[in-house]
Amino acid sequence: MKENQEDKRVNIKSTRGVETLLGDPKKAIRRISGPMIIAMLVQTLYNIVDGIWVAGLGSDRLAAVGLFFPVFMIIISLASGISVGGSSAISRKIGAKDKRQADTAAGHTLFMGIVIAVLITIIVLPLLRNIFLSMGAEISVVDLVVNYGKIIIGGTIILVFNNIASGILRGEGDTKRVMYAMGLGSILNIILDPLFIYTLNMGINGAAWATLVSMSVTSFLAFYWLFIKKNTYISFHFNVLKFNGKIIKEILRVGVPASLAQMSMALAIFLLNTFIIKTDGTDGVAVFTSAWRIIMLGLVPLLGISIGVTAVTGAAFGANNSIKLASGYFYGIKIGFLIELIIVSLIFIFAAQLTYLFTYSKDTVHISGTLIRTLRQLVWFLPTVPLGMLTSSMFQGIGKGEYSLIITITRTLVFQILFRWFLGIHLGLGLSGLCWGVVSGNITASLIAVTWGQFTIRNIKMKLKPINSLSK
Repeated sequence: MKENQEDKRVNIKSTRGVETLLGDPKKAIRRISGPMIIAMLVQTLYNIVDGIWVAGLGSDRLAAVGLFFPVFMIIISLASGISVGGSSAISRKIGAKDKRQADTAAGHTLFMGIVIAVLITIIVLPLLRNIFLSMGAEISVVDLVVNYGKIIIGGTIILVFNNIASGILRGEGDTKRVMYAMGLGSILNIILDPLFIYTLNMGINGAAWATLVSMSVTSFLAFYWLFIKKNTYISFHFNVLKFNGKIIKEILRVGVPASLAQMSMALAIFLLNTFIIKTDGTDGVAVFTSAWRIIMLGLVPLLGISIGVTAVTGAAFGANNSIKLASGYFYGIKIGFLIELIIVSLIFIFAAQLTYLFTYSKDTVHISGTLIRTLRQLVWFLPTVPLGMLTSSMFQGIGKGEYSLIITITRTLVFQILFRWFLGIHLGLGLSGLCWGVVSGNITASLIAVTWGQFTIRNIKMKLKPINSLSK
């Protein structure tokens, strides 16, 4: 009987992604992170190109897209939170060589994602206008952002499915397919933006439709791999899928904190936009959101590395291998820090050239000088990001999602808000003070996070040491 139970736990089939996930942690992080960095780089370039095309419509349109960004982040945070929770659970089950439970985790993740998509659509749509009116934005800008937002929210189920499918593939270490899907969607978006915005004369609504169409193509590709071709490690068995409270708890323990963490970032940007409107008006929002698009380009390598760290530490934790866990975590921080130093130098040196991307039209040229200064201030946000972001990823990998949430809230809703208010509002430094507040808050929170991460790794090693000794 015991032998039969063990047979159920063996790896029924394997893929290159799974073999990578269970191999050398440093090599695994490089192989998993590489495709994700490429995919996210293309996606971030799309975000920049999207801003460039919208900038041609004037600063009000640019500000409208910037105002909707926090709402969009909340939608994505709910989807990606469940995605991260499912991905983490799948990685741990693969590390424990339990394919049946990995399949169960994938099925439950998909079901929860669909439920969330329906709820978002029903709840958010009626509240859009009141949300932006409460920020004090001009009525003309509110009208623009509401029309733009209705299109995006109408396609929530597509956005959510896309995130969930990507999370399932990441959980089994198959980031190449995620790269193909994200790359295709982003390139298509870049092509459709000018067509919808200018050729079809749809304005910023065209940017929303371009996003939705490209995401639909990406979602169909993921659906094809998972449900039609069926050549992934994970397989779905909806006819025998039963409610599993333990699996749901595992997914939610990482997923809910991950969602709340991203929502806290959306709330932080919402409050920041409110501060900016008070100190610098809607032009200030246009400046900050344009600068932030470029800063996000600098975060791309870290976002890819963070996915690798979550998957590798999750598999190592599932296999009770503290050495691989620590190796993956510290290696991720090391390469992340070195990459960010290079990016900071490039952005600082070429700030004027990058700024031109958003100030080439006669309606936006007046924000050029402020945008250059803002970019050179915000860029110092990047060097310490690996300390906090990759510690959060490690916590998600080992199933301690609440720790990751605490790190994010400490950064976005405690230190950053405190420093932003003190420098930007209290001292009256305006947009410059708000930017330095973002930088100061991140540095403080990141140093606390990496200290906590080191302490946690040390405790895990101590707990697993007796187990490893007995196994010898």
